[in-house]
Amino acid sequence: MLKEKLTIGIVEDDMIIAGALSEMLTEIGYHVPDNATRYSEAIELMENEKPDLMLLDIHLVGQMDGIDLADTVRKKFHIPFIFLTANLDSNTVDRAKAVQPSAYLAKPVTKDQLYSAIEIAFSNFNGIKQASENKTGQPTAKKDSVFVKDGHSFRKVYYHELLYLESEANYVALHLSTGKKILIRSSLDDFIQQLDQVLFIRVHRGFAVNTEMVDGVFPAEVSVKGVKIPVGRTHKEELLARLGIAE
Repeated sequence: MLKEKLTIGIVEDDMIIAGALSEMLTEIGYHVPDNATRYSEAIELMENEKPDLMLLDIHLVGQMDGIDLADTVRKKFHIPFIFLTANLDSNTVDRAKAVQPSAYLAKPVTKDQLYSAIEIAFSNFNGIKQASENKTGQPTAKKDSVFVKDGHSFRKVYYHELLYLESEANYVALHLSTGKKILIRSSLDDFIQQLDQVLFIRVHRGFAVNTEMVDGVFPAEVSVKGVKIPVGRTHKEELLARLGIAE
C-alpha cells in the first residue's frame, strides 16, 4: 500500500542534536520514531519501526560504532542510510566508504542539507538496478516497491498497488489500485528503469502496465483491473510472451 509518511530512524547519542533532527524531519513530512543512542537500540528500532531510511551518527557509545551499525543496515535491513559526523580521520573515512553510505552530513545539519541528502539518498536507492541478469539473460525480481517524490517528501509505492503508468507531457502518472494518481517528473522510459523489469512492461508509447494486474487481453488493448489500456503493434508480441500467451 501507499505509505502516507515514510519513516526515518535516527541513531544519535547527543539528545539535543537528535531532537533538532527529529523536528526538521517532521516539518519536512516524515514520521520519526524515538531515536536510538547505541547499536543495540538501533537494531531494536529497525526491527520494530521498520524505517525506510536511517540517519547514523558515526561516533556512538559502546563497542559498536555507527559504521558497524551501517554494515548491518546494509546487509540485513537493505535500506539507505546517511552518516552524521563532526569530523573524520583517514582510518574512519576508509571504514565509512567501505559500507557505501548514501551521503555524509557534517554537524550541525541544516534543514536544507537534510532535505537534499534524503532526496538524493532515495533517488540513488531507486537508481540501483532493480533486476539483475541471470544466466539466461532474463531479469530477476529483487524489490517490491519504489520511492516516489510526492510534494515535498518521498512516499513508498508497493508494486502490487501500482496498476499502470501513463506518460503525461514531461511527467509520468502512476495509477494506483486505491484510485490515487501520483505525478512524477520523468520520462516513461526513465521511470520504468527504476521498476522491477519482470513485472512492468511498456505496451504503448504512452503506457506501461503491471503484468500481474492484467485481467484481459484484446486485439488492440489490455485490461488492467478493468481499465482498458491501448497496446501498440510493436509492443504486442513482447506483452503476449511475457503473459505466456501464444497467438
